[in-house]
Amino acid sequence: MEENNSLVYGLEFQARALASQQAESNDVRFFVATQSLKPNNQLHVVDLNEDSSALQSRIFAHPYGEVWRLAASAHDPRLLASCYSLLKGTQVTMQTALLTLPESLEPKDGEQEFLAFEQVETLATDAYGAEIRTTEFHPTDANQLACVVDGKVVLFARAEAATRVVAEINAKNVPKFTTGRWSHFHQGNQFITLHDCSVRSYDVRDPNHVVWCIDEAHSQLVRDLDCNPNKQCHIVTGGDDGVLKVWDFRNTKEHVFARSDHHHWIWSVRFNTYHDQLILSSGSDGKVLLTCAGSVSSEAPEAGTGDGGGSGGAVEQGVGGAVEGPREHLADGLLQTFDQHEDSVYGVEWSTADPWMFASLSYDGRMIISKVPKQYKYQILL
Repeated sequence: MEENNSLVYGLEFQARALASQQAESNDVRFFVATQSLKPNNQLHVVDLNEDSSALQSRIFAHPYGEVWRLAASAHDPRLLASCYSLLKGTQVTMQTALLTLPESLEPKDGEQEFLAFEQVETLATDAYGAEIRTTEFHPTDANQLACVVDGKVVLFARAEAATRVVAEINAKNVPKFTTGRWSHFHQGNQFITLHDCSVRSYDVRDPNHVVWCIDEAHSQLVRDLDCNPNKQCHIVTGGDDGVLKVWDFRNTKEHVFARSDHHHWIWSVRFNTYHDQLILSSGSDGKVLLTCAGSVSSEAPEAGTGDGGGSGGAVEQGVGGAVEGPREHLADGLLQTFDQHEDSVYGVEWSTADPWMFASLSYDGRMIISKVPKQYKYQILL
């Protein structure tokens, strides 16, 4: 696959749920699930053959409802968590289920058009609320899951078949949690939530114990966050104000980096797993932006200072890797705009197999696999 070329994969229905294979890093694999009002939703397993630059897909039937979110297990390459809505009588409610793929994804002789999951385990969330925002696999404990339901964070211990509420918003008539993610650090004991314009981290060992809080992190609703896998106290957030912000939660008063290159709501933000100065964001403006936050990354030059709050402007694409004296680091700012989508881009995910490759998904059912431009890749590596 050439760096300047993107591969497009089209789905039959609208979609907003995208996940990247986490447990195995040998293959470039993405999961996409549809959001159709009809009871014929699908989950697509899309593999990239890097030698031939061809996409191969296997399609599973997902008759349970319209999929709003997908998450891939970091422990089992065959395990996914799906959050979906369905109609019960006249009421629309949500459920979450663990989907296990079969060991072989090759269709059997005489099999129907769609493949079937080996196992579907529906989690018991009805007692906690009706609106499920996400189900997140624990980063180190394969038996533990966290589910954000209405104004609660519910922990599921699969081994003991036990559940408990570790965080709850008790006040009435206030916004519910928007989403949440496990912190990669702190022995896996902290779960970070988004609530209206604020970010809160809870210690799951002590119910409703807020470890730290960033009030008014954004001027409007915060929609997504990601934890820097290489720098312990850094997270990135994006929201309806169209601003991408990097925070060091040891100082919650002010962000350490910010860019406002999106023209509408930001729906998804992701740190690159290996080179965390690279951040992807996608939004309702139909664009995917590649931003460099090198001054606040784990690869920041020791002598370098600066808050990254806008000192680095857009980098000219023809710059290449010219070296003047000491090694020239990639400047902070917007590196590249990917504008092949024609609808709101709800999801963006890095590949775990190739640190320079990523997928983005727009609501019209178009998934595009792209690569970091060659000049930025070489400027980081050389």
